[in-house]
Amino acid sequence: MTSSLPPPARTAAGGRSFRIIGVVLLALLGFALAVSVRTNRGPAGLATARQEDLVRILDDLDSRAGRLRSQVSDLQQSRDRLTGAQGNQAALDESRQRAAQLGVLAGTLPAQGPGIVLTIDDPRQQVRADVLVDTIQELRDAGAEVIDLSGVRLGVDSYVVDRGSGLQVDGKTLTTPYRFTALGDPATMAQALKIPGGIVDSVAERPGAKASITSSTHLEVRSLRPLPTHKYARSAPS
Repeated sequence: MTSSLPPPARTAAGGRSFRIIGVVLLALLGFALAVSVRTNRGPAGLATARQEDLVRILDDLDSRAGRLRSQVSDLQQSRDRLTGAQGNQAALDESRQRAAQLGVLAGTLPAQGPGIVLTIDDPRQQVRADVLVDTIQELRDAGAEVIDLSGVRLGVDSYVVDRGSGLQVDGKTLTTPYRFTALGDPATMAQALKIPGGIVDSVAERPGAKASITSSTHLEVRSLRPLPTHKYARSAPS
């Protein structure tokens, strides 16, 4: 005798899965809008850029657009699986996969993949917090999915500040050299950091400071972020 879940359970599982897909689609849309705003907010700088620099910037934008199209295609395939005959098992598998992906993005799970290591040598301590904040933003804009700064897993609420004892990230005091490990497309991230007036140039303007980039097909980020605790926000009824 074969047992099956009653129709209400299938409906609930499918509904949750569709809500997950909706949230991810909204996130992708927000990312695309953010990239568009950032790309178009500096026309004066682009007007003075060299031709080869403009070509690199266009290649970078094409790569981002390609990644977004690929993600949309994956979500559409997930939707098709959830509406098939094996919708219940597909919904369960999809939920587990999404939970793992969200754990990586939230920083509660270790991660591995291709990426770059950006090392900032600053023996005279001339690099201030604003440079590291700009570095984090540039890496995120270039598609970095996971970022570690000198052993600290960065999240959406991470911060870097200047203190009398030096720079601090999320309350941890940093020592030189500062080392970023970012998982994502190595070529895209390296190009983003090297564009004229970018992070590499910004670091070089500080006396004695230097930035170097190493690309790799396999990097690991073992640092983790604690689960956040919310004082006011609570989950809303579905």
